[in-house]
Amino acid sequence: MEEPQEVQDEEYERVWERVAAIDVAKASGVVCTRVPDESRPGRRRTRVWAVTATMNAVTELADHLRGHQIEVVTLESTSDYWRVWHVVLEAAGLRVQLAGARAVKNVPGRAKTDKKDAVWLAKLTERGMLRPSFVPPPEIRRLREFTRLRADLVHERTRYWARLEKLLERALIKISAVASSVDTQSVRAMIEALIAGQRNPKALADLAKGKLRAKRAQLAEAADGKFEDHHGELARIILDQIDALTARIDQLSARISELIEAIPAAQGIDADGTTGPGAGTGPGAPVLPAVARLDEITGCGTVAAQAIIAEIGLDMTVFSTPGRLVSWARRCPQTRQSGTKTTSGKAGKGNPYLNGIPGEIAASAGRTDTFLGERYRRLARRRGKRKAVTAVARSVLVIIFHLLADPEARFCDLGPDYYNTRISRERKIAGHVRQLQALGLTVTLTPADAAA
Repeated sequence: MEEPQEVQDEEYERVWERVAAIDVAKASGVVCTRVPDESRPGRRRTRVWAVTATMNAVTELADHLRGHQIEVVTLESTSDYWRVWHVVLEAAGLRVQLAGARAVKNVPGRAKTDKKDAVWLAKLTERGMLRPSFVPPPEIRRLREFTRLRADLVHERTRYWARLEKLLERALIKISAVASSVDTQSVRAMIEALIAGQRNPKALADLAKGKLRAKRAQLAEAADGKFEDHHGELARIILDQIDALTARIDQLSARISELIEAIPAAQGIDADGTTGPGAGTGPGAPVLPAVARLDEITGCGTVAAQAIIAEIGLDMTVFSTPGRLVSWARRCPQTRQSGTKTTSGKAGKGNPYLNGIPGEIAASAGRTDTFLGERYRRLARRRGKRKAVTAVARSVLVIIFHLLADPEARFCDLGPDYYNTRISRERKIAGHVRQLQALGLTVTLTPADAAA
C-alpha cells in the first residue's frame, strides 16, 4: 500500500461556529446567519431576511451581527454591488470575505432562489469550503481607482489617435505610412498646419523634425491629398479631445505618485535610517521606495510599477509564495490529473488591469541585451513568441514578488550570457555530437590547438 500523505489545510479552511452570508443584489441583499441552536444541542439555527443596500440599513445590520457574535461574513462578488456591504461591515470590525460566483455555485438540481443561495453560501462558509478573493486594504483600493481610471483614459486616447489616422486616410493624406505613428511632434505640426489652411505638400514636409527630416521627399508626396475644410474641423475636435485626455492623465499620474508616497510600506529608508515620503532615493539607501525597486526591472517603467502595486498590493504574505501570485494572475496553466493522465488546461483571464502589464514588460525586455531578453529569445526560437512572452511574464511576476516581499532586495540582472556560463562544456559538446550522429555523420573531435 502506498504511504499516506498528509495534506495541510489552508488558512481559510477552518470550521466556524457563528457565520453570516449575504446574497448580494443591486438594491438589496438576502442575509443568512447560522449559529448553534441552544435549544437543540448539536444542531444549527438558521435565520434569513432581506436588507436594503443602503448605508443606514447595512450599518444597522453590522450592529446586529456584532450583537450575535458573528465570526465571519461572506459576500458573493456580484458586479460592484458588494462594495457597500464590504466597506460598511469591514469598518464595523467584522471579518468579511469575498467569494467568486463560480466558487459558490449552488448544487445542480436544487431550486434557485435568493434565500436558498444565501443559506447555501452560509453552509459553505461554516465548513471552510470557500477560498476568499483577494481584497486589498483601503489605501490600495483608493490607489487602484486612480490607476484604473488612468488606464481607461490612456485606452480612450489611443482610440482618438486611431480616429485621427482614419480621418487623414479619408482625406487622402498618407503621412502615417511614412512616419512611425501619428502621435509624434512632426505629424502633430503637419496636422496643425493643415487645420490652419496650409495645403502645400513641400511646406508641410518642411515641418518635420529630427530623423523624419531625412524623409521630407516622401512626406511631401504623402501629404499631397484632398484635405478639405470639414476635415480640418473634425481634426481640431479630435486633437482637442486628445489634449484634454492627456491633461487628465498627467493629473492622475501626479495624484498616484502622491498616494503611493503616503503609504508607509511603499516608502524607502535613507542611509541614516530616516523614512517617509521621498526617503530612500539618496546614495547608500538600504531600502528603495517600492516604485523604484520595481522600476529597476528590465522593461518596467514608473507607470507599470504604479499599476502593479495598485493591483497586487504591497503585502506579499497574502499570496505566501511566488507561485500563488503567478496562479492568481493567471500566468500559468491549470494542471488536470486523473489516473495516469496529466494534462494542462487554460490559464484563464485573470485581472484585466494586471494581465497586460507583465506581458508588456516581457515584450520590452525581449528587445534588450539582458537575462530576460536572452530568456525570451531562447524560448521564442523553440516555442514561439507568444509562449515566450508568457514565460518571461511569469518570471517578471516572480521577480516582483521577491522585490515586494523583501524591501531590502534589489533587482540584479544575471546578464545575457547566464545560460552559456551555466552549461558545462562537455555537455554542450556531447549534445552537438549526438545531433550530428543522428544525421548519419561520423564525428571526430580534434582540439583547435592540436589541429594547428
